[in-house]
Amino acid sequence: MLIIGITGGTGGGKTTLLRELEARGALAVDCDRVYHELLGGSAEMLSEIEDEFPGAFIGGRLDRKALGKRVFGDEEALKTLNSITHRYVLREVDRRLREAEKDGIKLAAVDAIALIESGISEKCDVVVGVLADRERRIKRIMAREGITREYAEMRIDAQKRDEFFAMNCDYILRNDYETEDEFRIECGKLIDTIIEKSGKNECL
Repeated sequence: MLIIGITGGTGGGKTTLLRELEARGALAVDCDRVYHELLGGSAEMLSEIEDEFPGAFIGGRLDRKALGKRVFGDEEALKTLNSITHRYVLREVDRRLREAEKDGIKLAAVDAIALIESGISEKCDVVVGVLADRERRIKRIMAREGITREYAEMRIDAQKRDEFFAMNCDYILRNDYETEDEFRIECGKLIDTIIEKSGKNECL
């Protein structure tokens, strides 16, 4: 099975690349979605988060925005949260990849902002960094999530800079296009290149 890792900051366009791979029959694993599923179903993970960030829980329920405000402006707090969540996400991603391989799936894609830091990249054959300029990213996530500019900037500023991805990824895909359709064409070209270079043409 060819496993393609997708990373880059929020608002860059990782999901578009992931969906293009899914359209070609790949198992698509969105680690942000996995994390949200675990928030709804992993009492063990929630308990660890509550132990570290009790102020982010209201009436026994996690307030994600309160947690976000707590960690995005505090590097140490963010590291602490990630040290908890990455373990659970990595475990679930590993389970899904193993199941897919057993089922004979030839192509898989894993999308994660912290793909490299979490160790998930070590399970990938190739890592693609999807990047875009800061202002475009701010506008995209404000429109997508209905958040304020201040909160969007806080989230982006808490993430790795482009230089980090340039140093740690096998391919860089820039998404400074005006339309998603234009970017989707570039995603398709890169997917073809990766598969051809891998020698696993059965994935085409």
